[in-house]
Amino acid sequence: MAKRDTRVDLLARRRSLPATTRAVAAGRVQAELVALVRRLRPNRMTAYVPVGSEPGGADLPEVLRAALPVDAELLLPVLLPDLDLDWAAYTRPDALIAAGRGIREPSGPRLGVTAVAHAELVVVPALAVDHNGRRLGRGGGSYDRALARVPEAALTVVPLHDGELVEALPAEPHDRRVRAVVTPADGVRTLDGGPGAAHGVAPHTSAGRTRGE
Repeated sequence: MAKRDTRVDLLARRRSLPATTRAVAAGRVQAELVALVRRLRPNRMTAYVPVGSEPGGADLPEVLRAALPVDAELLLPVLLPDLDLDWAAYTRPDALIAAGRGIREPSGPRLGVTAVAHAELVVVPALAVDHNGRRLGRGGGSYDRALARVPEAALTVVPLHDGELVEALPAEPHDRRVRAVVTPADGVRTLDGGPGAAHGVAPHTSAGRTRGE
């Protein structure tokens, strides 16, 4: 019940954001993630196509692909009937197809649910994240299953609107934590001194600069 009520409140808040606010937020989130990709230079990363009021903009995969090293892979999720996530490579915008729940997926070969286990950077959707790395998704459990396969060495980061990094969220034993968030105002922030610091990501950074510089 607590999760449901919190989810309803967060969705309503997102939907109330003016279009101009969403557009500015998308640009800032994209810039922060591009800077992160260029610092970490992952050989494989995952992301997704934001829909509706999700931060990052519908062109986020194309922006991230352009920032990756030439031979690196960007994988996007493919929703399975049991709500688990398969993965396929993102190649270009016109290779995306409409899928269930309003999402868009790559049309190419499926790589299997374990493909995420080889990712070095994992961009994860959520409605909110708390300071302990607990995330609140839309309730299907898809990303909790996917995150269980992500290696310890990977950096998991959630794009958020300002105000969606909160003090605490309701949680259950199966919920998987993330290591960092990115917001328009504060940039990339590792959580609780976060594991992300081991990956070249200083806490409270913005476009490659430590906050306060």
